[in-house]
Amino acid sequence: MMFKNLREDLASVFERDPAARSTLEVVTCYPGFHALVIHKLARWFWARGLRWLGRFTSHLGRFLTGIEIHPGATIGRRVFIDHGMGVVIGETAEIGDDSTLYHGVTLGGTSWNKGKRHPTLGKGVVVGAGAKILGPITIGDGARVGSNAVVVRDVPPGATVVGVPGRVLDSAADQNAERFAAYAVVQSQDDPYAKAIQELVEHSQELESVVRDLSAKLALLKDERERDAARPEIRVVR
Repeated sequence: MMFKNLREDLASVFERDPAARSTLEVVTCYPGFHALVIHKLARWFWARGLRWLGRFTSHLGRFLTGIEIHPGATIGRRVFIDHGMGVVIGETAEIGDDSTLYHGVTLGGTSWNKGKRHPTLGKGVVVGAGAKILGPITIGDGARVGSNAVVVRDVPPGATVVGVPGRVLDSAADQNAERFAAYAVVQSQDDPYAKAIQELVEHSQELESVVRDLSAKLALLKDERERDAARPEIRVVR
């Protein structure tokens, strides 16, 4: 029963990774797939009160794949962990069906209190490499979290989040958007903060150029005045 969805997990790899060439390659060479299989076993132990065995199985999975998934975490169907090295998924985290996580993602907690302290990801969420989603927040269905973003607030369905702290670029779900975007990058969207900073940098460069030109002209004027002052005064005798 605990491995009944393995065919779907395999299919999700081929659907979202153009580098996947064969079932044998995925089964033997994809750490994200291995981590999910090991997690199913660890969670089976955990749900039956075998807490130490569940944690030990999870620890072995971390050692073998570089992906740490707490056996208490809830992971839906057809979830894809691409590359996966450095992924950390906390005990009360929940990941919806058809979601995608890239390497370096953290679904972490911000409290030492017991209870719900890790994020909940809806269906079809894409989390880019290095992103950190912290606390008992909710990431809505179809949302995209950009690479290296740090998200500490709820994200509405269909939104794209970038930056530190995470900022929502588009909170309205686009019905015509592609179902999957690699590394949560959407080419048609620009970060207004990044554009503003770029404009400030360009303006600063223009000011520096003007200051250099003025400094050069002032230096020439100074040299001319010094040369004029150094010339001997000529008197005309009649």
